[in-house]
Amino acid sequence: MRIESKSLMATLFAWWLSAPLTAMGMDIRIGYIQWVPDQGPVLSNVIPEPEDAGLRGAELAIEDNNTTGSFLDHHYILETQMAQSESQAQEALERMLDENISLFVLRVPASTLNAMADETEGKALIFNAGAKEDELRLRECRPHVMHTQPSYAMLTDGLAQWLNLRRWKNVFMITGPTDSDRAWAKAFRRSATRFGVNIVVEKPWTFDSDLRRTASRELPLFTQAKDYDAVVVADVRGDFGEYVPFNTWLPRPVVGTQGMSPVAWHRVVESWGAVQLQNRFRELAGRDMNGEDYAAWAGIRSVGTAVTQINDADIERIRDFLFSDDFQLAAFKGRKLSYRPWSGQLRQPIPLVHPRGLTFTAPVEGFLHPVTDLDSLGFDEAESDCRINP
Repeated sequence: MRIESKSLMATLFAWWLSAPLTAMGMDIRIGYIQWVPDQGPVLSNVIPEPEDAGLRGAELAIEDNNTTGSFLDHHYILETQMAQSESQAQEALERMLDENISLFVLRVPASTLNAMADETEGKALIFNAGAKEDELRLRECRPHVMHTQPSYAMLTDGLAQWLNLRRWKNVFMITGPTDSDRAWAKAFRRSATRFGVNIVVEKPWTFDSDLRRTASRELPLFTQAKDYDAVVVADVRGDFGEYVPFNTWLPRPVVGTQGMSPVAWHRVVESWGAVQLQNRFRELAGRDMNGEDYAAWAGIRSVGTAVTQINDADIERIRDFLFSDDFQLAAFKGRKLSYRPWSGQLRQPIPLVHPRGLTFTAPVEGFLHPVTDLDSLGFDEAESDCRINP
């Protein structure tokens, strides 16, 4: 009995020595800054994006982090700023830096993201949950910027793989007038070449009329061509793309930014435990989770996963862990997700959805890769000039 008592005392003493590591607790403050420029009036009855898209995903991730962190006495605190201008967003960043916040999730345009990256170099770790521009993963990479939002190339590669799978290799493409439309179309042209899809006709959308009364007359003439297997639409804002399905010259499916679309997330994703995530989000936000919400959620959950494993909120240690083989983000997409060491992009499957159902999840089986088939989506290491984690 005496021996057992001594053993118990030794165990309790060892526990007491280690207890201060967690008993003292740890506060992890994360800044969320959002600025979405006014896109102006659209020319269709497109359903507007929720003004809190992104923010609500961040809030859910904080709840999830605190659920896990409660066992380790880790406390996650979200500081938010929904900016009305670029200058207001920059001021919020400077204020949070002055308050010693060094972890940020940003939903801002690419140019603003680059300016914020300049401001925070050596001071913070940033998760880009908004900008899809490929240049941010090709040449404008920053060592302290991670991307949880899929790039345009990742989205269009997923779509082109599926078109190749279905043998719908000849497409008619319509490109809208905005910078985002042109960036999406540029990415799809690359994807088409990469995966054997032929753009037989490409036309810019130049109309500025309200299509609600004229779509059935104008679109069949606009899409007139000898033959094609599908119509690809690049209309990120939603000016005309909603009217293309069922109004084409030939009876063909519509894909792209409308019709069947490649997205980061959608309410129809329900496998791999996603229903549980979707339900918790609806309870929090009173609406469905979208891609911006998911990207913000993934950034904050990446932080939570790292801090739980390393028991430290130091940004350099978090960053090192995110690029290590030990990091895997459980993200309800059927795969454990990781970050590309050359660009900081979160590898992830791409759901191909229509408004009421999931059609497919890319990558398509058969597009092999020496590391992971997830790297068949977007720019691979050999295609990028970035080397942020050599």
